[in-house]
Amino acid sequence: MDHEHQPAGEATEMPVPDAAPASPASAAVASSAPEETGLAGATTVAAADAPSTSSRSARIIAVVNQKGGVGKTTTTINLGAALAELDRRVLIVDFDPQGGCGIGLGIEPGSLDLSVYDALLDRRCAVEDTIQKTSVPDLDLLPSNIDLAAAELMLVQEVAREQTLLRVLAPLRGTYDFVLIDCPPSLGLLTINALTAADGVIIPLECEYYALRGMALLLDSIERVRERLNPRLHIDGILATMFDNRTLHGREVHERVKDAFGPRLFDTVIRKTIRFAEAPVVGEPILSYAPTSTGAVAYRKVAEEVMSRVAPREPARS
Repeated sequence: MDHEHQPAGEATEMPVPDAAPASPASAAVASSAPEETGLAGATTVAAADAPSTSSRSARIIAVVNQKGGVGKTTTTINLGAALAELDRRVLIVDFDPQGGCGIGLGIEPGSLDLSVYDALLDRRCAVEDTIQKTSVPDLDLLPSNIDLAAAELMLVQEVAREQTLLRVLAPLRGTYDFVLIDCPPSLGLLTINALTAADGVIIPLECEYYALRGMALLLDSIERVRERLNPRLHIDGILATMFDNRTLHGREVHERVKDAFGPRLFDTVIRKTIRFAEAPVVGEPILSYAPTSTGAVAYRKVAEEVMSRVAPREPARS
């Protein structure tokens, strides 16, 4: 779980500060997925039983950053709640073994009978049986717990291991409008699974220098997944989080982020507020805990921006 309390279009090459060394995920991606040689000698990724997404309605978005404490879990929960307020059906996939999304939505990870771990590794387990209703109308949760920590080791032995989450989520495409995946703070196999399953990526970026430096590594990993595993993957947006306008450092970093990422950056900025620390204690999104707070207002604006950028073709209503 992120212990933060504050927090589409084709990707193009853009400036990032201080080019980072090759991603640790690079080797995982390079050695991942069955490969076959094309007619012109090019290497392409084999389909490997990947489910068809031609009739999908849901947009799957991975909320990702390999740095911890930047606002991934907070963003996933509150963006999901804000999209649900806009009359969209939303599923949150808690893909972090610490179970932060469950805690933030009032579901205790230790009490679960079934979790995303079972859906990933037990083909007898129907994903629908693992989904939990939340207190927020139209917002459901595919929960996780500490069992998920073992999934990376178990998945190494699987055929097409990077597509396991894609297979799990395929039956849910017609049920939801948005599926938001809260990724762990790493670039390991779980995150690669999330990026392979996703249509788009939202990157929460703390307005702090070290977080900015790590963007080169993350963008490189996203590009490698797009090239080798998931050609449809887009960066839907970069979200500035944990912004403190009172500090010169925060303002300077935010200006650098705007210069570096331009239109990819959401207009809305998530500012620091104590309400983000209080909401998980009562197991609610900030939108219901403090509906008129600056944090709640900001995430409603982010949801509107997401809808304007990547809204599904039709609401998933039964």
